[in-house]
Amino acid sequence: MLLIRPLTFADLQGLERLAVISGGRMTTLPANRDHLNELINRTRQSLRKEVTQYSDESYHFVLEDQTNGEIVGVCGIDASVGINTPFYSYRVDEVVHASSELQIHNRIPALHLCQDYTGSARLCTLFLDKDHRTKENLNLLSRSRMLFMAQHPERFANKLIAELQGVADSANRSPFWECLGRHFFNMDFTKANYLTGINSKGFIADLMPHYPVYVPLLSDEAQASLGQPRPDMIDVKNLLEEEGFNYRRYVDIFDAGPTLEARTQDIRTMTQSKKCTINIGSGSSSEKQVNVLISNTERENFRCLIVKLDPQQPEIAAEVASLLHLNNGDNIRIISL
Repeated sequence: MLLIRPLTFADLQGLERLAVISGGRMTTLPANRDHLNELINRTRQSLRKEVTQYSDESYHFVLEDQTNGEIVGVCGIDASVGINTPFYSYRVDEVVHASSELQIHNRIPALHLCQDYTGSARLCTLFLDKDHRTKENLNLLSRSRMLFMAQHPERFANKLIAELQGVADSANRSPFWECLGRHFFNMDFTKANYLTGINSKGFIADLMPHYPVYVPLLSDEAQASLGQPRPDMIDVKNLLEEEGFNYRRYVDIFDAGPTLEARTQDIRTMTQSKKCTINIGSGSSSEKQVNVLISNTERENFRCLIVKLDPQQPEIAAEVASLLHLNNGDNIRIISL
C-alpha cells in the first residue's frame, strides 16, 4: 500500500534518488543536497506554524511504499509565490500594428514577460517513479495535496496555479529554449532549470528580454511548443482539468509549458470532498464501496491513501486506521475517485 505523508529529514536520501532519476527536468527538484534539505526544513517549519494569513509557506509530501519504506513520489504546494523572489511567466497576448494610410491592421501574437501570478498558490514538484506510475497512484500523489488544502484553506491563496513541463526531447533539449532563451543566457536548458531551482533567480531579471517577443519570429518548432505540455504530462493535465483548472495563455519562460489556473475554492476536491467520522471495523466489502481518497484532518501528521469504502457509511480496517493515525470516531476527509 502507498501512503502520502509530509516530508521529514529522514527522507533526504529518498528525495535525492528522485531528484537524480528526474534527470534535471524539474525546476523545483534539483539534485542539490542543500536545496533538498531546505525543502524539508521549509515544510517542517510551515507545518508547525500557526497561520492566520498565508505568506511564503511551502509544504511537500512524499509517497511511501509501506512494504519496503521506499520513497516513490513527491509533490508540493506553495502557499503563495513571488513573495520573496520574483515569479516570472510569459503572457501570450496580441500586439496591434495598424496603418490607416495603407489600410493595414495586423494583430501579432507576442510574449510579454510578467509577474501576473505573484501572490497565487502553486501546485509544484509532482514527480512519480516510473515503476509506480499508474493512474491511481497519480491521483493519490496529486489530489492528496488538494485534500490537505480543503482541510486547511486559510493557509493558501485564493488563486491556484500549476505549471506543466513543456516540450523537450530525450536529451532534455527544449525547442523553445534553443530558439529564444539560449541567446540571452548562453547556457543549456538543464543548467538554467537547475539554477532557478536552487533559487538563483536574479539572473532571470538581469538577462531576459523585457520587451515583447514576437511569436512569428520564433522557429516553427518553438511556436508549436507554446502552451504544450511534455507528452508524459498529459495525464497530469487531464487530472488538473478534471479538477477545474484552465489554461489562460500563460507559459513558462524557459520551455513554454502551459500554466493552468483555478480559483482555489472552486476546484473539485475543495467543493466535493466531505468531512465525516470514521468507524474502525473489519473493512468488509459491499456493493456500495468505491475507491476514495481518504485522509486524516491533521497538519504535521497528515496522512492520505486510497481505499475502498462506502462514502455514506465509511468504515476501514484497523491496519488502515493505523497507517492514517486514526482512532474510532475520529474526523476524516474523503472524496470519491
